[in-house]
Amino acid sequence: MTVVAPLWQRLEGLALLVVSVLAYARFGEGWLLFAVLFLTPDLSFFGYLAGPRLGAWAYNLAHSLIGPLLLAAAGGLTGAGLPIALALIWLAHVGLDRALGYGLKSPESFGITHLGLIGAARRDRRAAA
Repeated sequence: MTVVAPLWQRLEGLALLVVSVLAYARFGEGWLLFAVLFLTPDLSFFGYLAGPRLGAWAYNLAHSLIGPLLLAAAGGLTGAGLPIALALIWLAHVGLDRALGYGLKSPESFGITHLGLIGAARRDRRAAA
C-alpha cells in the first residue's frame, strides 16, 4: 500500500488539533465539556462488533471532517455557540487521530487506513517483507 505524503498528512492532523484547541480556548464552552466529549467519536468502535464493513462505516462517519464542519456551519449560520464548541472538540479529536496515524478505515480491515497500515496489519507486512 502506497500512501502519498503520509508525514505531511499527519502534520495536517497535528495542525488541525492545535488550531481546534486554540479556537476552543477562545470560543468554547469550558474545559470540562471538552474533556468529557473529546473521546466520544471513539464510541464508533462499537460498530466493529457487527463486522469490519459496518465498523469501518461507523468509524469513518465519526472521524471524517464532514460531520464537524457541517455542525460548525450550522452553529455559525444560527449564531449558536454550543454547536461550534462541539464541532471544535470533534475536530480536535480527528486531528489527534490523524496526527497519530489513525486514518479513515477500509472495510477490509481495521488496520488499513488512508494514512497507511496500523497495528497488526503493519506488523504482518513487516514480517512478510
